Amino acid sequence: MPSVKEDRVTKLKARQSQTTTRRVQPKSLPLVERTNALSLKDFISKYIAPPTRRPSEPRSTDLEPETNVPDTPIDAHSAATISTTDLEACLDLIELTSGSAYAASGGGWSRPAKRKEMKLPDMKYLIVRSPPLGTDAADEPVSRNAVLGFISFMVTYEDGKEVVYCYEIHLSENARGKGLGKLLIGKMEEIGRRVGLEKAMLTVFKSNEMAREFYRRNGYVIDEYSPKPRRLRNGTVKEFGYEILSKGLK
Repeated sequence: MPSVKEDRVTKLKARQSQTTTRRVQPKSLPLVERTNALSLKDFISKYIAPPTRRPSEPRSTDLEPETNVPDTPIDAHSAATISTTDLEACLDLIELTSGSAYAASGGGWSRPAKRKEMKLPDMKYLIVRSPPLGTDAADEPVSRNAVLGFISFMVTYEDGKEVVYCYEIHLSENARGKGLGKLLIGKMEEIGRRVGLEKAMLTVFKSNEMAREFYRRNGYVIDEYSPKPRRLRNGTVKEFGYEILSKGLK
C-alpha cells in the first residue's frame, strides 16, 4: 500500500500531466469574449438573422416586430465596418436629440469624445434606413440610404454580470411614432437572449422623461447598481443626472 507521501506525489504528477495536456489544447473563451471574437458575418448569422421557421409556424414577434414603416431596411455593423458617413450621421442624431442633455451633464457634450466611444472595438450597430420609396411620412423626398435611426450596443460585463449594454438609441424626427424604437431595442434584447446573457442595460438622463417613459413601457426598471443620492460632508445631497435601467433576459 503506497504511503501518504507517495500518494501525494502521484496525484501531483497527475495534475501536472493534466495541466500540460490543457496547455497544448485551445482554451475555451468565456461567453462575452467568445461572442466578441466572432466576425461580423458570424455574429449576424448566429444572433441577428431570424431562425428558420416552417410556413405553418407563427411569426416571431420578438425578432420581427411590426412597424408602420413597410419593408424597414436595417443594417448591422461593427465599429470596424461602419462607414464614416454612417458614423457621422449617427453622431448627428445624438447631437440633435441629446446634445443639450449631454451639455447640461457634468461631462458635457464632446463630439470627438463620443466618436471615440462609438469606435470601441466591441461596439455593434443596428441602423434603420429610409424606406425603399425614399420618402418620409409627409411624402417628402428622402435619400434612399438616409439613416433614420440606430441603436449601438455591446456584449460586455457590468458589475460582474454578462449583459448587453445599450449605449445609444436615437431616431430622426420623421422616424418617430412608427414603432422603430421598439423594433431596435427588441432586436437588441433578442440578440442578448440568443447569446445567453443575463440582462439588457442602459443609461438614461433623468431630464429625458420621454426616453424614460419609453423604457418603462418596454419593461425596464431601475437597476440595483444605479447610483443613489449621496449626502456630502457639508450636508448637501448630491443627485445624479442619470439612472441605470435594466431588463432581465432569462
